[in-house]
Parts: sequence; C-alpha cells; structure tokens
Amino acid sequence: MKRVSLLILVAIATLGLNSTFLAQAPSGSARAEISKSRDLAATTGKRTVRVEDIEKDVAEALAVIEANHANGDALNYNDVFKETIDTMLHTLDPHSNYFDAKEYEQFRTDQSSRYYGIGATIGDLNDEKGNVIATYIKATFDGAPANRAGLRYGDKIVEVNGTSMVGKPFIEVRNFLRGPRGTPATLVVERLNTGKRESVEIVRDAVSQPSISEAYMIRPGVGYISMRGGFNQTTFAEFVRAMTELRAAGMQQLVIDLRDNGGGLVGQAYEVANAFLAEGQTVFTQRGRIRGVTEPYASRNRAPDRSPIVILVNRNTASASEILAGALQDHDRALIAGESTFGKGLVQNPFQLDYGSMLLLTIAKYETPSGRGIQRDYSSGDLYNYYSNGGSFRDEEGAAKKSLGPESKTDAGRSVYSGGGIDPDIVIKPATIPLERARSQGKLNSPIFAFALELVTGRVKGFESYRVIEPLKFDYDIKANDFPVTSTLFDVFKKFAADKYNVAGPSIDREREFVERSLRTELVTAAYGTQSSFQVLNEYDETLKKGIELLPQARTMAIDSLRSRPQTVTRLSTINR
Repeated sequence: MKRVSLLILVAIATLGLNSTFLAQAPSGSARAEISKSRDLAATTGKRTVRVEDIEKDVAEALAVIEANHANGDALNYNDVFKETIDTMLHTLDPHSNYFDAKEYEQFRTDQSSRYYGIGATIGDLNDEKGNVIATYIKATFDGAPANRAGLRYGDKIVEVNGTSMVGKPFIEVRNFLRGPRGTPATLVVERLNTGKRESVEIVRDAVSQPSISEAYMIRPGVGYISMRGGFNQTTFAEFVRAMTELRAAGMQQLVIDLRDNGGGLVGQAYEVANAFLAEGQTVFTQRGRIRGVTEPYASRNRAPDRSPIVILVNRNTASASEILAGALQDHDRALIAGESTFGKGLVQNPFQLDYGSMLLLTIAKYETPSGRGIQRDYSSGDLYNYYSNGGSFRDEEGAAKKSLGPESKTDAGRSVYSGGGIDPDIVIKPATIPLERARSQGKLNSPIFAFALELVTGRVKGFESYRVIEPLKFDYDIKANDFPVTSTLFDVFKKFAADKYNVAGPSIDREREFVERSLRTELVTAAYGTQSSFQVLNEYDETLKKGIELLPQARTMAIDSLRSRPQTVTRLSTINR
C-alpha cells in the first residue's frame, strides 16, 4: 500500500535527475541509473500502466533517490512519504486525506467528544508591548479534574511538573497540561485572592468536548441551541437533553445555531434532522460507485417535533451541518438565515493502514432531499482558494437565485439551487470591522483581563460587590443585573488602562461597546463559567437578533410544510449511529 502511494515520486525523481548540475562527471553506474530513469520517463507516457507497473516504477525511483540524491543520507523518508501521499490524494479531491499514527489518534480524539487533560480553559496576560507575562486559569469544567482540585479563575500557572511556565504562551502551557489518562500533573499556582503559591496535584482524566455549547431560553417562549462544536459521538444525546430542558422551560419556537459548525459524524446530523421530519421524509441521499453506497436515508420518526425553527448558517457551516440545514430547508421545516454555507458534500470513509496510519477516502457524494448537490466546484485544484473562499458571497444582491447550480423545488414549491453549499432563505451579512479597529481591540484584551482580575478580587474601590467568592455556578442563565458595566466603571477602566498599559482614553472611547462586552464576559466567566459567558456575547450578536425576528416567518413555513407534505414514503435505510 505504501509503495503504491509513492506514485508521485516517479515524477519528482525524473525531474530532479534531469535538472541536476553535477560538480564532476557521474560515474558509470550513476550514468546508467540516470539513463535508465530517462528511458522510463520517455516510455511511461506510451504504455498502459497497471498498478503492479506503478509499484515497480516507484520502488526503482525511490532506490534512485536513496542512492543519488545530494541529501540522501539526511532525508527524512517519513516526511517524503507523507508529502507524497498527501499530494496524490489532493489530485483526487480536497477532502481525501492521509493521517499518520499521531494525526490519526488526534482525529479519533476529535470525533470522540473528549480529550485527556485537566479540564480547564487558560489564557495569557501580556504587557503593554505584547510580551507574555503569565498564563492564568480562565475557567474549569463541571466535574473535571481542575474543578475537583479547586482551581479557579485568575489562578496563575507558575510550574507544571517542575517546568517553569513563566513567559510561555498559553498554547505551550496547554501542551504541558494535556497528557495520557491517569497520569499526574503537579501544578504550582499563585492564587488570585491570596497571592500565595500552592502545589496542586491533579490526575489527568477524560474531559468532554460537547457539541452544544449553549442551550437556554433566549427570549420568553424562544429556545436557543448553539451547535458550533461539530457533530461527534454525543451530539444527539446532548440535543435530546437540551430539547427536553427547553420544552420544560416553555419553549415554543427554536433557533439552532450552525455557524462555524464544520461537520463531523453524519449519523449524528441525521438523528437531529430525524427529530423534526416525519416518517418517510428523506434526510439525504448518498451517491457512490460502490454497490450499496447509493441510497436515500429517510426519517423514521412517527411523532416529529413541530416547533417553528430558524437555523443560522455562515460560510464555515460545512458537511454534516449542511446536510441538516439542507434537509430541513427542502422539507420547509426550517427557515435558513445567514450566509451561503461552505459547500462540502463529499462522503469520506476511513481505511486503516499498517503502522497505525489511516486513509480518509472520498467514496460518495451527498444530495439533499430535493436532489441538490452540496459540493462546491474544486476542479481548479487550488486548495488555498478552495478553503479560503468557502461559502463565497453569491448572495450579495439577494438570496438563493444567485446560486450557480440547477434549480430544485422544496415540498412547498420554493426554488432552491445546487452546486455550492446551502443558500440561505434570508441573507444576513455578518458584521465586519476594519483591520485597524481589529488591531485596536486586540490591544485592549490584556488591559481588560488585568482589570477583571482586580474586580473579581474586590480591589476596585466602589465596586467591591463584583468580588467573586463562591465556587462556579454551572448552567446559570445570566440576568441583566449580573456585573453591569456602568459608565462609572467604564471610566475607572479607562484610567486603569492609561496608567498600566499606556492606552489613550480616546482610543478606548471608540471601542466602548467592545470593552463593555469583553469586560462583562470576563466577569461572568469568573462567576459562572464559559457556557454562561457565551450568553453575554449573544446579547451583542446582530445575526442572532435578526434570526429571532424571523421566527414568525418560520412559523408560517412550518404550517405550510404540514399542508404540502407528500404522502409517499421513501424506503428507510439504516445508518451508522
């Protein structure tokens, strides 16, 4: 298998040998090898090449490289092999990939809904020049080792297993904190409230990475579920739990946020779609060259949820999340709002290779229930352009009519189009800021974090009530009076930033909303954890606000979908769940 995958080395070897300038005349054996490879290059294009011929050619090419390349003794042939097979696969399509043993292990971790570590988010505090001063605990997860060990917001990480963390960026510190399950991590931390250093022994364990970061009542009667974490092994179980809690809280309408959801396990996306579609309604179809791959997958739900739904998408919504959005759009079960999605509609299947590596190979294509292809064109072979222009702005002048592909019809007769992701029913362009403002905001991150540390310890005169003493209150829904950033507090921050970070007052005034949002996010994180802090950000999310305003339109669509639903039943196919 590995010899076959070195196909491209034939071209590399031939090019290298034909363009090499030698300091001295080659020996007779070298001349023979060069002549042999030139003959090979001249004849390869004239013959019908079989796999066994390719294997032989590749083996010979590799032998020539080992014997004659100027850096042959120093070459890392594992790197050569990986680069070769990656290049070979990318001539097929953008989503077939090779994973070496280490990458495959990370791939499995990403799909498993968990990693091994201490279960905390961390962040840097920088000085006015941008140099890292220290790395701090930002939040711990409910039930995770760090939480059980008593680590809290603002604890400074001084050492990990005897190695100083002072001045190291948080990415390096994170790598020290992660490790195999059951292994110890001895941390020296400087407590925020006391300033004392303590040694904390933590045993690494499995830490969950939920698909659903938020599920709460965002308005009376309106539930909100953020599914930005992709589709992994626990997604549907999380979804069922979220829906149960929201219904108990009085949910009548629902916003599902698929922005930045890059996909994952299609079976989990199928299960979520199945919750809203009636028995027999198609969720998606796979079309492939292998027998048994081409088949429709249909809902088996005899009592689907009928709540009006708005689904938010953007250009980073891809793959399994596009299947979910496309299915509910084609059956008029959800109003899709936002940007055109990425356009990744190829089916990959993992093939495990020797030595722990894995080939993720495209075996089929996805279609939505109306027959739309999701996959965007990749024939140019320009991977940079392909990945950087996902969900290209075809919708600058309107909605899906700007799409390039053929027309299909939803159950209710609405026009939808193929050939480049899922176009929204309602276009909502994301808010953007000029690069200079983004840089200005970036410079305020450390002053905001440093000021938050002062507030949560009760060291800011007049705002002693902002001190955080109690342990984290997980699953807390924030209220308007939780840590408000008043005009007085904003002015105190301006003086702090000017004194400690030499930031001019007018530049802070220009970014007042950013400061208020970021400072309140820090304070809510300290008191209630990361999940609650997302609710602060949602208060400033214009796309989300517009999505909520579209719910009456989604309700009308949900009623129409009941009236227009075809009575024919698609054959039910099984799916790996």
